[in-house]
Amino acid sequence: MKMPETDEGVIAKRSSLVGRFRKFLSEESVINDHDELKVYETDGLTAYHQLPMIVVLPDTTAQVAKILKICTSEGVKVVPRGAGTGLSGGALPLADGVTVGLAKFNRILDIDYGNRTATVQTGVTNLAITQAVEAKGFYYAPDPSSQIACTIGGNVAENSGGVHCLKYGVTTNNILGLEMVLIDGEIIRLGGKHMESAGYDLLGLIAGSEGLLGVITEVTVRILPRPASARALLVGFSTVEAGGKCVVEIISAGVIPSGMEMMDKAAIHAAEDYSDAGYPLDVEALLIVELDGPKAEVDHLLQRVEEIATSCGAVNIRASKNEGERLKFWAGRKAAFPAIGRISPDYYCMDGTIPRGRLTEVLARVTDLSDKYNLRVANVFHAGDGNLHPLILYDANKPDELERAEKFGADILKLCVEVGGVLTGEHGVGVEKRDLMGTMFNEQDLNQQQRVKCAFDTEGLLNPGKVFPTLHRCAELGRMHIHHGRVPFPELPRF
Repeated sequence: MKMPETDEGVIAKRSSLVGRFRKFLSEESVINDHDELKVYETDGLTAYHQLPMIVVLPDTTAQVAKILKICTSEGVKVVPRGAGTGLSGGALPLADGVTVGLAKFNRILDIDYGNRTATVQTGVTNLAITQAVEAKGFYYAPDPSSQIACTIGGNVAENSGGVHCLKYGVTTNNILGLEMVLIDGEIIRLGGKHMESAGYDLLGLIAGSEGLLGVITEVTVRILPRPASARALLVGFSTVEAGGKCVVEIISAGVIPSGMEMMDKAAIHAAEDYSDAGYPLDVEALLIVELDGPKAEVDHLLQRVEEIATSCGAVNIRASKNEGERLKFWAGRKAAFPAIGRISPDYYCMDGTIPRGRLTEVLARVTDLSDKYNLRVANVFHAGDGNLHPLILYDANKPDELERAEKFGADILKLCVEVGGVLTGEHGVGVEKRDLMGTMFNEQDLNQQQRVKCAFDTEGLLNPGKVFPTLHRCAELGRMHIHHGRVPFPELPRF
């Protein structure tokens, strides 16, 4: 990645910053050794990499504030980083920037069962929240497949979902408050334990902001009591089209499952080989439909879904008999991504969202694109809310396969927009979809979004190069008739 300064300038700035940071951070919390920096050179979008100039590992909000004040005074860019599990390159470092790692923010600060809230530091993993409250019969609803590793701060930044987001919502529907440090070092609090806040919905603005507006250090989440009963159905179909039709019919009938996932044949076989979840192997598509609530309600809805599935041509229906079997059904789905890693040297995980009614059409066209680019694809997705996760299989060691995979993925995302959907469901834009933003937004739309960023980050120091395909100076954005001064971002560094 081309740097705006000479190498000598970066070296001098690095030395100066290291000295200033070590005045209040321990030596091991300021990383500038080449080999140690390589740990941070990429996130879950491993096709791209870049060594950061410096990595700092604060463990208090006050330290984060000091770091951002120093960076602002020096005009140095900042990239916030959680666990690095993001799949859109949102935590890709900058060669002339400071990466702020938040792994040490790993404490659960308060659990308030009366208000049904938990307040945790930003580096606490998603699953750890549920583990902290499950003994009292509670849990945290959003459950990304990476929940064992991804952190709540990253979940807020990307507005993550999960297999149960159909009924219980994504991250923005399950957070009540947060603490955040602005680029100038000011510490602010938004929301709290209360259910409603006066004024603008700034929490909604921060959720999904991808580190462009501030560095989150603490989050208050909503915890829910475990439902009295939960059962899951495995429903197999002889065609993907029949499975897609069943998804639409279930929702149209007024049934809202707690989760409804779909996998095609390639994903079914990979997941079953990996996890032994009990999936049928003689079907082209598999639905996992979970119902929860009072036992009588679950039993009734289970029967209703079975009737709908049968009318849609289901060739295999199996209901979980106990909690262990229900969890086993889900274990296969949540292991789908690593399972695909066993059958392909590399895979490119896409993330787009479409109207449910266009599901069958889109899957057919994805198959056509697979033939066009001569690359296999396995489809795994949150069928209930139309969030697709096609996994494009490729081998980065073979000439042009990565490039073909990227073009294939871009065509999938363009297709999502074409049928009335959006570029992302839960993985964010980052650098992966940055240059596709123009397919969904016109220049005025993008300018207005950048004005919001300018309100928080006048100099554009927070996570620059992400989300927006072109960069405007804030002063120019203030004059709505001026559209010059755009600076295209450089080519992304690849492995």
